Amino acid sequence: MNVTLEVHDNVGTIRLDRPPMNALDVAVQDRLRELAEEAGRREDVRAVILYGGEKVFAAGADIKEMQAMDHAAMVVRSRALQESFTAVARIPKPVVAAVTGYALGGGCELALCADFRIAADNAKLGQPEILLGLIPGAGGTQRLARLVGPSKAKDLIFTGRQVKAEEALAIGLVDRVVPAAEVYEQARAWAARLAQGPALALRAAKESVDAGLETDIDTGLTIERNWFAGLFATEDRERGMSSFVEEGPGKARFL
Repeated sequence: MNVTLEVHDNVGTIRLDRPPMNALDVAVQDRLRELAEEAGRREDVRAVILYGGEKVFAAGADIKEMQAMDHAAMVVRSRALQESFTAVARIPKPVVAAVTGYALGGGCELALCADFRIAADNAKLGQPEILLGLIPGAGGTQRLARLVGPSKAKDLIFTGRQVKAEEALAIGLVDRVVPAAEVYEQARAWAARLAQGPALALRAAKESVDAGLETDIDTGLTIERNWFAGLFATEDRERGMSSFVEEGPGKARFL
């Protein structure tokens, strides 16, 4: 399989494995969607890591495959492409991207679907589609602008330039830069910590933030209020508040 889901201690790793550069062809895109939906359903998966291996995250789309497509073919395929990445973005659990080497084009767009991004100190990220006479088509014009702001997003999209890890950190494209040998380990530590948390509250937090960003403040506050009140019906809320009263903060166990 060119994409796999491995689960250990409630952390699922969605691993790209299409040497040498993890090019995101149609088969990879479709498999990403399948595994994202599976990770969302599985009760034994409470947090997710996106990982391309030690050398490269994903260097972009399969250009030869795309070159063979005409307008009619891409009208059909572009929806499936976006839906594959949106399935990753909508995993109702914490998702961290462990970015090594290149994360370009579709690879960068895939990293944008995560809630948190940990990059190797040798990572390079970018949206080079403009150099092909194209624009990003898997969410790059939308998710990148929401993450780093429209001006910085336009700079990257208009020029197609690659940014090193330090600049990516400075502009908010990644959240942490670590030595290359530590990327997966640190991503796993982040995911493992959240995998111990209250699953429904984490889902509520993620959906409240994500949905709120797409609407006005009053609607966002309504989304938050409804989730907040709804969590009072959960065992995790009872467990968390009882533990706080009896033992102090931070000692609740939710598994």
